[in-house]
Amino acid sequence: MSFQPFRNPIGFGAVDFIEIALALLLVAFILLRPWLETQARHFAERTLFCMLALAALPVVLRLALLPYHPVPVPNIYDEFGHLLVADTLRHLRLANPMHPMHRFFETIFVLQEPAYSSIYPLGQGIVLAFGELLFGLPWAGVVLTTSAFCALSYWMLRAWVKPFWALAGGLLAVMEFGPLNTWMNSYWGGSFAACAGCLVFGALPRLKDSWRIRDGVLLGIGLGFHILTRPFESVFLLVSAAVFLRPTKPKWSPALAAAALVLAALGLTLLQNWRVTGRATELPYQLSQYQYGVPAALTFQSDPTPHRDLTPQQAMEYKSQLSFRNRSTETLTSYLQRLTYRARFYRFFFLAPLYVAFAAYLLAYRSPHWLWVLFTLTLFALGINFFPAFQYHYIAAVTCLFLLVSVTGLQRIAQWPGGREAAALLFFLCVINFGLLYGQSAVSNQVNAERRTLVNKTLQNTPGQLLVFVRYSPQHIFQDEWVYNEADIDASRIVWARDRGPADNEELRRYYPKRAAWLLDPDVQPPKLVPYQPEPIPAPQLPVKQNVKPPKQPAIQLEQVR
Repeated sequence: MSFQPFRNPIGFGAVDFIEIALALLLVAFILLRPWLETQARHFAERTLFCMLALAALPVVLRLALLPYHPVPVPNIYDEFGHLLVADTLRHLRLANPMHPMHRFFETIFVLQEPAYSSIYPLGQGIVLAFGELLFGLPWAGVVLTTSAFCALSYWMLRAWVKPFWALAGGLLAVMEFGPLNTWMNSYWGGSFAACAGCLVFGALPRLKDSWRIRDGVLLGIGLGFHILTRPFESVFLLVSAAVFLRPTKPKWSPALAAAALVLAALGLTLLQNWRVTGRATELPYQLSQYQYGVPAALTFQSDPTPHRDLTPQQAMEYKSQLSFRNRSTETLTSYLQRLTYRARFYRFFFLAPLYVAFAAYLLAYRSPHWLWVLFTLTLFALGINFFPAFQYHYIAAVTCLFLLVSVTGLQRIAQWPGGREAAALLFFLCVINFGLLYGQSAVSNQVNAERRTLVNKTLQNTPGQLLVFVRYSPQHIFQDEWVYNEADIDASRIVWARDRGPADNEELRRYYPKRAAWLLDPDVQPPKLVPYQPEPIPAPQLPVKQNVKPPKQPAIQLEQVR
């Protein structure tokens, strides 16, 4: 049957089919809602089965999309950095020895000396290494942490709301952060830090009620995982936990259990710092800033100040001419503008219909827990605003609090006259939203990082050990980096190196005499990959001697000699 109007027996077009399908679904939902709610309330009481179902659902839905959306290909320097951490851990070390030819392997967010290492913490690397160890695929670790997050969202919400609403929150987690979310389709991270937040915010109310050792252990695990993943934002997480537990008198056993796990994570972080930078108190990220500086394009791209159109050099000259008072005003203005600008990015944590629930939450509650949730969300928003760049996974720890706000708002709406139908309708709209996006993904092919996929496929079909020189054009965008290597560079089948000119390139070829050399130009469409042809090394130019006659000595000097 054709979807074109007047080309099928009933004269419907594509929009007509969509409208009638939505109408049928809405009618079915209204008729079946009482039965669905009854079944959901019974099922929500079974904690283990709910967690298993919520863990399996995003995995099944994502695997079903593999024919159209294959395993993601790393494409951003952050992804390669986390993969390098994972590969380093697989070699049972926290840093790799400095390579003797490291000047060819310089790349973004990777240190070459005093050790060859990524600048990132261990957390996301542990996830990727776990996936590689179990399934031979780093992405499997991403899938497993997303699965765990959806299950832990339900467990966390059970400490705050009734089981029925906790199950609704778990389903929202699947729809918002499951198979269609960038966290599950990249190697940047997000789900692991979100799992850590679930453990922390699920353990806090349980710990406050009973002070069981088990809850103290879970709190410590959550805090430790987050320290290993997002050290800076962990300060806000610790402050939030301390504020929540402050009015109570803690018991020593759970508190010591949590403290021991936090100290273990801090110790592991200090050990990584020492192995990478040579100083336990110096983060690899700090050493990278000292050696390479902060990429100016990253800073200005995410900083919507009035001077973002200036070049970095012009901006530095401008700021150096300001007085201290003016600089303070400029900094405060930039901070407030950045905060306002980033408000749009919080759409990532809400489906559109849930903004109604968010408004209901803000208008309806005034309990201490209500204030604490808003305090925590505000603390994270204000804290990360000091950093000039912003990514969603920076505040992944409070993702479950956004879910809590959503389901609490829906619960409040359900208490209004006629509110149960309104809350059910809002949830139904979320399901329809997810269903439409998932259906669109299921019928559309999408190749992640198509340029890299093309180059990698060519190299995989080329036998033997390879050395690929990457030659950038003068107009190359520096964020589009291609030189990324494994932890053990010399043992890798493919070694990526920067093109440093004929003389230096020959030196690297002599270092790898058994590798076939290739040359990649990634700045053409499609990328050009050809066998490397050595260029003649220009002969050094000797200085030209000029026949200069010596100056005549003054007569007075001749007389003095006599």
